[in-house]
Amino acid sequence: MTLSIGGTLPETTLTHMGATGPETVSLHAKLKGRKVVVFGLPGAFTGPCSTAHIPSFIRTAEAFRAKGVEEIICISVNDPFVLKAWGEVTGATVAGITHLGDSEGKLTHALGMEFTAPQIGLIGRSNRYALVLVDGVITHANIDNPGECNISKGEELLETL
Repeated sequence: MTLSIGGTLPETTLTHMGATGPETVSLHAKLKGRKVVVFGLPGAFTGPCSTAHIPSFIRTAEAFRAKGVEEIICISVNDPFVLKAWGEVTGATVAGITHLGDSEGKLTHALGMEFTAPQIGLIGRSNRYALVLVDGVITHANIDNPGECNISKGEELLETL
């Protein structure tokens, strides 16, 4: 599948850290009937993901909400325990950003967004992308070249709205 305007994301089950522990989340149920931003990145606690990508969505969260976005979701090929800790450390949780884990990389693979950089220890991760979806349909899509963090940042996606 290619991420493109008018497309939809495949149904998949992701993980999230709930009040009592890990929970599964249906992606389609999360998106149905709502305007949502979804962005993907290589991994929690990695360089640009922690210093550029997630901070860009923290900075722009309120501006997205002012434009009718009901939820901002970060998807990463990590487990829910790591994503919970990362959200707390970065301030993303306080900013209202939801972290969903694609632990097995099934969604990432289905989207054709695999990113591997063995020289820095990243195997089977996700390339960076940022989407706006309305009722599950992609209305805006910014996809970075592998290894870059440019057009998938919050500010750049916000400019497209």
